Amino acid sequence: MSDDHCARAIGAYQGRLAPLNPTPTLDALAAEGMRFDRVFCTNSICTPSRATILTGQYSHTNGVYDLYDVLPGEQHTLPRDMRAAGYTTAVIGKWHLKSSPNHFDYFGVIAGQGRYMNPTLHVSEGGELRTIRYDSTLSREVAVVDTQGHSSDVLTDLSLEWLDQKRDKTKPFFLMHHFKAPHDKFIYAPRYEPYLGDTHIPEPDNLYDQPGPNFGSVATRGVDDELVGVIGSTVSPSPTKRNLARHYRKQIEEDLGRTDLTDAEMTRETHQRYVREYLRCVKGIDDNLKRLLDYLEDNGLADNTIVIYTSDQGMLLGEHDFIDKRWMYEESIRMPLIVRWPGVVQPGSTNDWLINNTDYAVTLLDIAGIAKPQKMQGRSFADALENKPKPDDWRTGTYYRYWMHMAHGHNNPAHFGIRTERYKLIFFYGMDYTDTHNGKQVEGREGNRYWANTPAAWEFYDLLNDPHEMDNRYDDPAYREVIHELKAQLKTERQAIGDTDAENPRIKAIITEHWDR
Repeated sequence: MSDDHCARAIGAYQGRLAPLNPTPTLDALAAEGMRFDRVFCTNSICTPSRATILTGQYSHTNGVYDLYDVLPGEQHTLPRDMRAAGYTTAVIGKWHLKSSPNHFDYFGVIAGQGRYMNPTLHVSEGGELRTIRYDSTLSREVAVVDTQGHSSDVLTDLSLEWLDQKRDKTKPFFLMHHFKAPHDKFIYAPRYEPYLGDTHIPEPDNLYDQPGPNFGSVATRGVDDELVGVIGSTVSPSPTKRNLARHYRKQIEEDLGRTDLTDAEMTRETHQRYVREYLRCVKGIDDNLKRLLDYLEDNGLADNTIVIYTSDQGMLLGEHDFIDKRWMYEESIRMPLIVRWPGVVQPGSTNDWLINNTDYAVTLLDIAGIAKPQKMQGRSFADALENKPKPDDWRTGTYYRYWMHMAHGHNNPAHFGIRTERYKLIFFYGMDYTDTHNGKQVEGREGNRYWANTPAAWEFYDLLNDPHEMDNRYDDPAYREVIHELKAQLKTERQAIGDTDAENPRIKAIITEHWDR
């Protein structure tokens, strides 16, 4: 698994970045296996997504709503059940769950978000006790080792060492190898400096002239667009919100020998640097993945090992002029998923079932012959891998909820919604689920102020006719019946998974007030 690796940055997905050939190893893996085209996370932020993958549960069930929550060791369900079934288990790389990995025979994980270069690893053996700062809310004394090199290389070295020297070779193995890359800030190994050089990076069609006449709603733009300069983080320059142009401006002006760039020129130059650095991190992933696959091949393991590649969520690379993730928009919630299962998965096949990350653990356990734990909320898609017909009762919509609100300078309003094969319905309720900022004005960047409780509103997109989600048709009478049905489906899904906001009366009141508006 990688971090924030969007499908558009994998050649096999044939997106706008595919001509740059960033992932020949992953492309070959897809040619030997199955590429899944409709896979989505249920909460597009690192810690909650990883907790969902380990537990098979939505955020409100496993208790990991945001970056500050801890997933207790007893809830590390996937490795627990794999080990109980006879597998030797290991996790190496990014963890980001604060608690120490549990039910793993071996672990070597980055402590907290960690560094790209010379990362400090929390290890299950051979470390020295040291107090490590995980984030602004937690420091812990744990056993660690210091390493030298780029994290993608270091972590792959460690996985190869475990595969070759440390695993119990009398048992089948279950290895979770998690890259830190390509999470920002994008620090790549020095050898990738020449990669892409002065190559022009294809731009999204909706990079400029944002937000556009009918994108978003009062929830994401404010009354009379008063929040356009507050909500979301951007590529383009902004005096009032987080943006990458501020980060790159000095470098750009020095490289071009100009200090008079227009906003459009600064946006263009910033986007080129942003995506180029991102893809250099991606290239490091792809090259190190080849090292792992070569080991399997060279040691006679390739034909008897299932290889699964995914990311914890997607990433906005300038679409809508946005960066980061968190939003329920496609580029943020879509997860790449490629599976090679020799002798079972048809090489070069694709799948379009609606899948989300609650399904991952259930499917892995199913493949290993382990019954679904009662508390898991996902569903196995092992039948898809075996090219069996989609069950008649398979989900027709996938649920999403971003619990954080106006956080970390990215300033995304809290929201939930449903995504079907064709449509997407989002409700921005605009309120912190905790009492941290509720109802208060909070000082923003550069002296601007924003309301912690942002306006509530609906957005609706017809993905068939509007794949880039530029045209909010919520008020269009032609879609009234479709929206009515989607609301009913959304309500049913929330009840089925137990996300009813019964414990959040302030939020529930906002939902009730705006449900039929």
